[in-house]
Parts: sequence; C-alpha cells; structure tokens
Amino acid sequence: MLDRRDPSRRRAAALAASLTLVAGGLAACSKDGPDNTVRAFLEGWRSGNLSSVGFVAADGSKIGANEVVNQLHALAGDLVKQSLVLTPVGEPKTTGDIASSTIKLDWTLPGGAPWSYNSTVRLTKQNSDGWQVVWEPAIVQSELQSGDKLGVRRVASKRAAIQDASGKPIVTPREVVTIGVSPEKITNLAQLQKDLAAAFKKIKISVDMSNLADRVKNSDPGAFIELVTLRRPDYNKIRNDVRPLAGTVFRAETRDLAPTRAFARALLGTADQATREDIDANPQVIAQGDVVGHGGLQQRYDTTLRGTAGVSVVIAREAADGTVSDTQLFSTKPVDGKPVKITIDEKTQTAADAALATQKQPSSLVAIKISDGSVLAVANGPDGGTVDTALTGQVPPGSTFKTVSAYGLLARKAVTATSIVDCPKNATVDGREFKNSDGEVLGKVQFHVDYAKSCNTAFVGLAPKLGAEGLQDASSQLGLGQQWDLGVEAFSGKVSAAGSPTELAAATFGQGATAVSPIAMASVASSVARGQFKQPTLLLDPAPAKPAAYGLPLDDGAVSALRSMMREVVTGGTGTALKDVKGKPVFGKTGTAEFDDKSKDTHSWFIGYQGDVAFAVMVQKGGAGSEAAVPIVENFLNALNK
Repeated sequence: MLDRRDPSRRRAAALAASLTLVAGGLAACSKDGPDNTVRAFLEGWRSGNLSSVGFVAADGSKIGANEVVNQLHALAGDLVKQSLVLTPVGEPKTTGDIASSTIKLDWTLPGGAPWSYNSTVRLTKQNSDGWQVVWEPAIVQSELQSGDKLGVRRVASKRAAIQDASGKPIVTPREVVTIGVSPEKITNLAQLQKDLAAAFKKIKISVDMSNLADRVKNSDPGAFIELVTLRRPDYNKIRNDVRPLAGTVFRAETRDLAPTRAFARALLGTADQATREDIDANPQVIAQGDVVGHGGLQQRYDTTLRGTAGVSVVIAREAADGTVSDTQLFSTKPVDGKPVKITIDEKTQTAADAALATQKQPSSLVAIKISDGSVLAVANGPDGGTVDTALTGQVPPGSTFKTVSAYGLLARKAVTATSIVDCPKNATVDGREFKNSDGEVLGKVQFHVDYAKSCNTAFVGLAPKLGAEGLQDASSQLGLGQQWDLGVEAFSGKVSAAGSPTELAAATFGQGATAVSPIAMASVASSVARGQFKQPTLLLDPAPAKPAAYGLPLDDGAVSALRSMMREVVTGGTGTALKDVKGKPVFGKTGTAEFDDKSKDTHSWFIGYQGDVAFAVMVQKGGAGSEAAVPIVENFLNALNK
C-alpha cells in the first residue's frame, strides 16, 4: 500500500546510486521455500545481476534476467541514481505452486526527503523445478505499467529577502534587461563593439569585450552571448542607442536586487540564476532555474534564504500520440526561505555609497549608530566594490591610531591634554629616524595641539610612557584585536606587540605591525563617543552565536579630554574642512598610513563621529587623510543631514 503521508526531511545517508539490502528476517528462510528466491531477487536488484533468479512474465511467458534488469532501470526513471533500501516484510504467503512476498522500498529522494511504501513480489513454481519471480512493473510501484517511468518534479521554494531592522526588504524583485549579441545577426563586429562601448560609457558602465570575437567564433549561430545585465532605468537611458545595432539581442527579466547597483554591494552579494558550477557542487539541492546567492550575505546565508524545494514523485506515462502525462504518487511541500535581518539603514547606506562614488581609488566607509552599536552602512568603492574591505581589510591605521594611544596615555596619567609635549622635526629611536608629514615642526606645545596637528614625533617621544602594555590595554579597551562575531567575516584588528623600542615608537602613531579594518576603527570612534566598547551589530536574525562582551566603562577623565581633542582636529587641526558641514559638531582624527617601505603611496584615513553616528573612511593610496578621506566624510555628512 502506498504511504502518501508527508514525511520529515533528512539527508541521504548513502551515496547516490547505492542500494542497500536489509537482510533482517532472511536467516530463517526455508531452504525449499520461496524465501531464497526473494532474497536472491532483492540482492540481484541491488547489484544489477539477476542471473541466479528465474523469471516468468505475468502471461506465463519466459523473460530473461538481463531484460528484467533493463526494465528495473527504465522504470526507476529519475530515481535510478537515488539511494534505495529493499527490505522483506514478514514471511511469504504460499498457496500450492504460487506465493507472494511483501517487500518495503525506502527511497531517498533528491534533497534528502524519504519516500517509503510496500510492494508485492509474486512467485510461481508451476512448470518449473523451483520458484520463479513473476516479473511485472508493479513490483517497483503498484501503479506502474510497462513503458512507465518514475519521474521527479521539483516544487520551487520562495526565496526570502534580506531585510532592514524594521523588517522592510532591502533586496526586492526589480526589472532588469540583459544585453547580448547573436552571431547570426552581426554584420560588422568591430563597429558593433565600438558602438556598444560608447553606449555603455554614457551610463558609466565598463564592459569587457576583449574576448568577444572568440566568443562569437566559438558559439552557435543563434546563441545568446551575454554582455551585461542592466537595471531597467539604466537600460532605458541607452535603449535607443543599442536597440538598432545589428547583432544585439535582449532579454527582460526580474531579479532580486538592492535599491541601487552600488548599495552595500560587497556586503549583500547577489542572487542569480544557478550556474553549472552551483549545480555540480550541490546536485541534490540545486537545479537549473534555481536562484542562488553569490558573494556576501546572499551566499553566506544562501541555504536560509533559499529554503528547501518540495519534491513530487510521479508516474510519467507516454500516450500513443507521444504526449507525456504525470500522475502524482507522492509529494513533499516546499519550505520557503527565511528572511535575514540586518541593521543597514537605507538613507545612511545611500549617503555612504554616493560619497565614495566621487573617489576613483578603492575606498571604504563604515557607519555605526553610537547608542546601540548598529552598523548603519558598509560601503566599498568604486561602484560598490567586489571585496568587502570595509569589514575585512587589514591595513595600517596611520595617525587615526593616535586616538588609541592618546586614550592610553591620558588614562595612565602619563600626560594631560595641556601637558607640554615637544614636536620636533625628527625623532630617533635606536638609530631609526621618525619624522612628521612635510617636515612639520610645532616645537614645545600642549598635547592637545600635538594630537590636533597630528605630530608623529610627539607620540614617538611619549611611547616609553605608554609602553607595550599600555598600548595593548588601550587597544583592548577600545575593542581592537578582540574576538568579534558579527555573523559575517570581520577583522577587529591586530595590534603590534611592540617588542622593541623602535616598534613601540612606530605602533604608537599607527605604523609598525598594527593592522585594522575600517569597521574596527569606526568602532574605536564609537567607543570614545559612547564611553564604552560595544561590539558592532550587523546581523539581527539569525543572531550571531558569540558576540564579544561589552567592555568596561572607559576612564571618564581620559575620554572627556580625548573628545575635546577630537573636536579640535576639526576646528583647528588637520580636519578643518569639516567645520561647516551640515548637522551637529564633528569630532574626529585624520590619518596617513604608510604601507610599503619601497613606495611613497599612503592610505588616507578619517575616523570620527557626529551626533549618534560614528564612522571611518579609508582610501587606498589616497594620500594624506585631509586629501581624500576628509572630502568623502564631508559629502557623506552633508548628504546624511539633508
């Protein structure tokens, strides 16, 4: 009898093509009864060798063992490579020269769902010296007839969305148009490439067509050779330029996309049609036509978002006219995907993406809500970026790290904001010379001026007072180098061990072996503003398993003085371009980070906060902090405060 209940899901425990014979109960078989024949039949079904079993067709005619093997494979259809466990149920029932035996079939369907049912094997010893199996398709499944096949039909699940904190989908279905070329329609390939490049340039899209000639040569005449997929608004801007071109072809469809092309692109990833690589890597789970996550959160949480497809087992029966009809035998319901909820704020993210769009060099911006630690924006440029440097970058922090060292010095009472600290042009430690940017000399000034003007040599002179232990302690209090769990990969920093006087001197102003990410330094700014470290929060659901514990409250006197010093950076130091930005007062610190002794290139940094938003900006090879990072901050805050 067919079991039509929906069973619970489980993974296949055996290799896909494996068959297992469960022999329980066979040891007591009668030597002369039908038991031995049933056992031999099930063993032969499993192995594909039925030469030791005799068969007779339902009409009494003879049928060879090899033909039975062929029919078993044909009847299995789409299930021929799936795991099947065959088990005798009870003792055969014998009446004279005929007998029947119940067997149980336990299939593992694609995706891991089980399908179990009983079937009957009839036997006879009429006109024979021993028992023979009466071969009929119904042995495989009671409703099968000759020529039928078992088919598997997938019932697609609904992919869930990535949502913001309010539950609003960030990634939603949006219209796109894929532009391609078809070899049979091309009349002048060189001119076509030139015209397409000109059209793409209008919307600031770069499409690599360097190998297009080879792709055309090696494709079928009617092939659709994909070039680029554009959002409908972008496509409409060049529609009249590309539609008339001889050779172009177009495909309109809907894809799950973020609000803009650049919107948190490296963080979110994309959800696209499954590739051959996707299918080959997960043939039991992914099929042609499925939507699969590629990169970012879409890939990391693909299983959660995609859900589980349902599966239906049918009898595929071909009619005389060649049409095939399906009769459903069994089905499991699809389980729709579950949303992934994150803290990204659309307005803040859009402002961050727009600010980075003005910079040609690779750049990153992270924004954090100070009051609760929520990550509001994770932006990478240009054009959204492909690598999430904002979270995973590992680069020197440059003078932004003076914020950490200054806190350590103030908390240890090694200096006060008004202590006189000399800022000479050069400082030498164990034979190694350190210098200031552009050879600047401040002379004997108060410490808050050294910080605001970003004097390297002043911090080199203070390094022994901070010490390696003080450096590590201040870094830890501000969250650097701790074990974070954001639900995505993120680098919390690695602080130099400062094992020598020269390394300690370098590390005190953000050089040496110290490496950080933009989110790590945004967290430093947030911790100073809040007065306590709290690990940034990005994933709300599913929540990370082991987020870092809250830090102890920072030293009140030290953090109060440091905030004033960060404000002075903007009012009279290296970040004065931010004095007049919209919104509340800005506090911060510029940074210029050397990263290669053989190059004069430097990374440009700025970390800071305004109101309830802390942020960090890093521009790779951007020069001084005031040259590249500060203008991005200015654009970001002005857009945010519109």
